[in-house]
Amino acid sequence: MDQSNAFQALLNLANRSRTVAKGLPASEQTKQEWSGIGFGLIGQRFVVPLGQVSELLEVPSYTRLPGVKHWVRGVANVRGRLLPVIDLAMYLGHRLTTPHKQQRILIIENQELYCGLLVDQAFGMQHFLTETYNPDNTAEDAQLLPYLLGNYPQGDITWHIFSMVNLAESPQFMSAAKSQLAG
Repeated sequence: MDQSNAFQALLNLANRSRTVAKGLPASEQTKQEWSGIGFGLIGQRFVVPLGQVSELLEVPSYTRLPGVKHWVRGVANVRGRLLPVIDLAMYLGHRLTTPHKQQRILIIENQELYCGLLVDQAFGMQHFLTETYNPDNTAEDAQLLPYLLGNYPQGDITWHIFSMVNLAESPQFMSAAKSQLAG
């Protein structure tokens, strides 16, 4: 078989393949998703936007500090850095509800703040269709409202979007030292 016959045979094969080939599947509209880190606190579910939590840890041992508000649990040494440990439930006027083994620390780290928030449990990455976003804050607890950015309903569960930025900008949160009365 010479080269021209071989080339013609390949062209014929390609043409026959095109006539019997199935078409590509129709391109489906991809749905946009929003993702965050899920955690449980005071019997509710929350999700923090990605980028607002730098790390998720088991609760490290910590040392209590004198002269701080009751919701500051203490300070822990995490890889050579001192990490203030804040009981988020206590800060919001509640108590943690899960056994110590289930509790986790969410680490907030930006230019102004490095601290760990103690929560009841962590649920890892959560993904929601952006079209299901609800801008209303449905939390019954008024203490939560300044920190919420809406929610994502998912079946029987409402995932409240918790803003660590709003928390870090709160003067109450940033004043962890007990106020001293002038003597």
